Amino acid sequence: MGTFSLWHWLLVLAIILIVFGAGKLPRVMGDFAKGIKAFRSGMKDEADKVEEQGKPADMTPGAAQAAKPAEAQRKEEKV
Repeated sequence: MGTFSLWHWLLVLAIILIVFGAGKLPRVMGDFAKGIKAFRSGMKDEADKVEEQGKPADMTPGAAQAAKPAEAQRKEEKV
C-alpha cells in the first residue's frame, strides 16, 4: 500500500480526461490557478495589514500621548 506508481497516475489522468473532456480541462485548470492566485494575494494582504497595525507611527495622537507617560515610567523605574 505504498506510493502510487506511474500506472496509477496515468489511470487518474485518463479518468479526469473522460470526466472533464479535453476541451474543458484547460478552462478547469485556469480556474484552479486563478483560485490559487486569489488565495495568495489574500494571504499577502492579511500579512500587510498585520504589519501596518504593528507600526507605532499608525497610532492615533491620543494613543501616542497615552504611550509616552508609560515609557517615561519605565525609564524612571530603570534608574
